[in-house]
This record gives sequence, C-alpha cells and structure tokens, in this order.
Amino acid sequence: MSTGIKPKREHFGSKFGIIAAAAGSAVGLGNVWKFPYVTGQNGGGAFLIIYVICVILLGIPVMLSEFTIGRRGQRNVFGSFKRLAPNRPWYIVGIMGVVAAFVILAFYSAVAGWTLEYIVRSVHNSFNMQSTQQLSLSFDSFIVNPFRPVVWQLVFMLLTALIVAGGVKNGIERYSKLLMPLLLVFLVILAVRSLSLDGALKGLEFMFAPDFSKVSAKTVLFAMGQAFFSLSLGMGALITYGSYIGKNENLAKTAVSVSIADTFIALLAGVVIFPAVFAFNIEPTAGPSLVFITLPEIFSHIPFGNIFSLIFFILLAVAALTSTVSVLEVVVAYFSEELRMTRVKATIIASVAISVLGVLASLSFGVLSGYKVGGKIFFDVLDFLASNILLPLGGLLIVVFIGWYLSRKDVLEEISNSGTLKAKFFPYFLFIIKYIAPVAIAVILIYSIFFGSLG
Repeated sequence: MSTGIKPKREHFGSKFGIIAAAAGSAVGLGNVWKFPYVTGQNGGGAFLIIYVICVILLGIPVMLSEFTIGRRGQRNVFGSFKRLAPNRPWYIVGIMGVVAAFVILAFYSAVAGWTLEYIVRSVHNSFNMQSTQQLSLSFDSFIVNPFRPVVWQLVFMLLTALIVAGGVKNGIERYSKLLMPLLLVFLVILAVRSLSLDGALKGLEFMFAPDFSKVSAKTVLFAMGQAFFSLSLGMGALITYGSYIGKNENLAKTAVSVSIADTFIALLAGVVIFPAVFAFNIEPTAGPSLVFITLPEIFSHIPFGNIFSLIFFILLAVAALTSTVSVLEVVVAYFSEELRMTRVKATIIASVAISVLGVLASLSFGVLSGYKVGGKIFFDVLDFLASNILLPLGGLLIVVFIGWYLSRKDVLEEISNSGTLKAKFFPYFLFIIKYIAPVAIAVILIYSIFFGSLG
C-alpha cells in the first residue's frame, strides 16, 4: 500500500557508468581463476562456442529480465516485487535475494581479504624462489590463522562500505568507472608478459583449441551454469542496479554490453594465467590453489616477478571489490528503502552484520574447523546455501515472474522504453523466458543441489 510519498531516487549518470557498474558486479574472482580452467577442461574452443550460445540464450535474457523488474519497480529487489505484484507472495523472491546477498558477501569477503594479504606479500617479495610445497604450507598457515585473515576481511568490508555509503552516482558509479578500466589495463599488462614466456602457446592451445571429443551433455550443463553464475544472476544485484537505470536507456543493449564485457575479461584472464602455467610445465588446477600457490611460484621465477605479482593481486582485489560493492548494495538498498534508514546508517548496519557472519566463515578454516554442519565447515555451508540453492532458485522464480506473471504489455513497455524502441527481438525473448530459461535453470538447480555448483 502506497504512502503517497515518493522518495527521490538516485540514478546512474551515464551509459558507461551503468555498464561499468553492472559489469563490475558480474566480474569477480571466479572470472580470473575458474572460468579459464572450466573452459580448458571442457573442450577449450568447443566449450567457448557452447558457452557463448548459452550466454545469448540464457544469460542475456535473464539479465534483461532482472533489469526490467528493477527499472519497472523502481525499488530495491524486495520493494520491486512488492510493487509489481501487490498482495501476492512474489516479495518472497526479493527476500531470497537479500538473504543471498547477505550470505554471499559473508564468505566472499573472506576470500577477497586474502588478495590484500598477497598484495602485501608481493610488496615484500615473499614468494622469491619458494617451492610449491613452501607456498602451499604458507597459504594453509595463513588461512587457519585466527587473526590475519579476519583483519584483511574487515579491511575489505570497510573499503566496500565506503564506496556504497557514497551513493549510486558518487559512490558506486564513480568508483566503477575508475576500477573497471584499471582492471582491464592490468589484465592487458599481465597478458602481454604471460604471452612473452617460452612455451606460452601451449597455454593458449589448452584454452582455445576446440576439442569436440570432450563435449558431452555435462559440458553443455557446465556451459549453462557458467553463463548463469558468471553474469551475477539470481541474487538481486542486477534488479537493484536496474532500478537505478534511467528510463531513456536501452536495457537490451545494456544487457548485451555487460555480457560481452564479462566474457571478454574472463577470456583475457585465461590468456594471463594459462600461458604462464604451461610455460613452467605446471599442471593447472582450479580454485585458490592456482591463484595463491601456483602463480606466486611462477612469479618468483621470472624477472621482475614481484612487480607482476603485485599487479596481479591488485587486479584480483579490484575484481573482488567491484563485486562486493554490488552485493552490499542489495542489502543496503533494502535497509534504506524498506526500513527507512539513511544510506550511511544502512551501510554501517549491513556491513557490521555481514562482517560478523563473515568472521565466523573465515575462522571456520582454523579455530572453528571442528564445528560442521552435514560434514561441511561454516564457510562451505554458506557457499552451498547461496550458490547451490538461493541463486538458481532465485533465477528460476525471476524468469517465471517475467514470463508468466507480469503482463506482456508491461514487459514490452519497459523493454521498448514505452514504444520508442522497436524491440523486434521481443517475441523471441519472451519465448526463451517462458519456456527455455525455466527448464535450463531448473536443471542447474537440481544438479547444484545434488552434485555441486556449476559456476
């Protein structure tokens, strides 16, 4: 029920600001270590072809759906569903989005904090001539430490909070326009250095050479999951950002631009990592071990390696920061609009509450490692809840809402900017959202729950 008071709402100030912020939300740590590895292990170039098809058929339509809900609702993820479906339980999807963002930031900020530790280590040239075993022991010793990981996690949360507290235009957009080009510049510098190493071509072959013998039904499933999770779908970040997009902006073009930027950065990250890995005859592995153990060993054996190591971990921190900002904004927007808090107060309360949960996640590697739920430490429980349940379930309900609940007229009006854009693709978009996307996301959800996350 409306109060009759329409609060002034901030909006992004430029097309570049919109794309930088939304692409920053999508680009994260997973783009740097997981996407290239998944690509190489699933047929290289063959997987990339399938992935691009999945981005076009699944990723872009779902992203456009989220932008549509946000801009149509002109509220946070909870408020948008409540406004578009009054007196209906669709607001539950919004609550799920806020909970997902809260949970994700709790464990993601722990890993993001590790990048700050490794920036300091790079400055001190701590990796110099260390073996894989030494680096592995050093990493293990760090994450079980009850003090240092927590400190860095809290520092990272503080950086995130300072940006979000600045508002949409002066905080999120301003820093996204600075951080995203910086991330790209650092990637290009590292890619050039990586490609100059002897044996680098083997790494490019691993990632890009099509190997159709590795393509199976599971490959398609991984491509669908990667397209969904890589674009930051299902948790309300893009609905929240969509509510800040002006009515004159082309939502479809924005969704396409963000998807292209996200995919390009992920591929460029592969060009950074795998030529270096293969140049040193190291077996590539996914996850933290590649980034925090394997790559530091490589940096320690190349000229000016400490400088390139510093650039790489700053790059990682920037990628993480652009993501944490968008995730925190989901919670802050909810607090400020639904609970009538000032932005600063909402940011402080959200950041402190998330940090408490995050500290528990961080400590679950060490002093709290004995406390498990279903055989999982607390960090893994949060990861499973968000990645395997809340995100795919949220994405499924979002496409059902756009395809089957919200009227065709309302959806078309938003996507066509009240008829000023032709939107010839609309019938195809609606068909995908009604019939293809729900089935695809349901498969991702079922697989994620029983076999593990695909993203």
